[in-house]
Amino acid sequence: MKRRAFISLLGAAAAWPLAARAQQNMPTIGVLVAGNPSPEGFLREFRAALRAAGLIEGQNILLEVRSAEGSDALLPQKAAELVRLKVDVIVAALTPAVQAARHATSDIPIVMAPAGDPVATGLISSLARPGGNITGNTVLSPDLGPKRLQILREVIANVKRVIYLANPDNASNVAALAETKIAASAAGTVLISVEVRAVGDFEPAFAAIMRERPDAILVSNDPFHQLHVGRIIEFLTKNRLPGMFQSKEGVLAGGFIGYGPNLPDLFRRAAGYVHRILQGANPADLPVELPTKFDLAVNLKSAKALGFELTPTFVARADEVIE
Repeated sequence: MKRRAFISLLGAAAAWPLAARAQQNMPTIGVLVAGNPSPEGFLREFRAALRAAGLIEGQNILLEVRSAEGSDALLPQKAAELVRLKVDVIVAALTPAVQAARHATSDIPIVMAPAGDPVATGLISSLARPGGNITGNTVLSPDLGPKRLQILREVIANVKRVIYLANPDNASNVAALAETKIAASAAGTVLISVEVRAVGDFEPAFAAIMRERPDAILVSNDPFHQLHVGRIIEFLTKNRLPGMFQSKEGVLAGGFIGYGPNLPDLFRRAAGYVHRILQGANPADLPVELPTKFDLAVNLKSAKALGFELTPTFVARADEVIE
């Protein structure tokens, strides 16, 4: 080996331990996602918000991302991996991921990004003072159930029977169903729950929906349902059933109408919690934030396929209109 090349190699080898030690001194953020839908949208918004807060991946922080790739059964294993890495904080997207992180550790701070109803599902003691190692934000809002039913009444005449597509394995989904039942009862609407928790449940569930002859379907944001949202939308379109989705993402996928929290905003706000925790804040003392931005989305192509003609006033109110 030539002398100059040997010296260069020796210098690089000496630098490796220094680089490794520098990285070890960086705070490490563990990210746990169910992977359904794809985590790329979450990671894009979360990383951008970290950068805005001065937390630059590879410069002063490290990210360890673990995805269950669409299988919630893998979440406990992925959460345990992050705990073994001794990350400084775990950011968990959606309730099943938060629950897996909580079961894996009671010491490492956990940021919900977001979760459903964290009090009803037993994740925290209260929104104002979470009290443990979990804080973050939630899609919870007391007005969501009534608002979605109100929107359905605006676009569909004489809505009397509504199906709620539910996953009983998702504690947050169960809590949302209970809240929607209260809102439906107050509005004089019959709300019928139809359960789908596995692929084999879809065909029996679709048959049950057709027997009930509903006026509309409420499709949840349950990660498993969102993984198969294309199949759900295909069924709704084929049978000319209007679907109300809990976020604009379902409408972007081809659904009819949606109303719910702006998820990218919640993803970005999670970075603020990470910043404060890395600066020494105790998650037990950080209040959980409710959504402040909401999206009304409508797909005009789907509306036409379903035979609905929306008023110009209603379309003008929408935050997202798919032509």
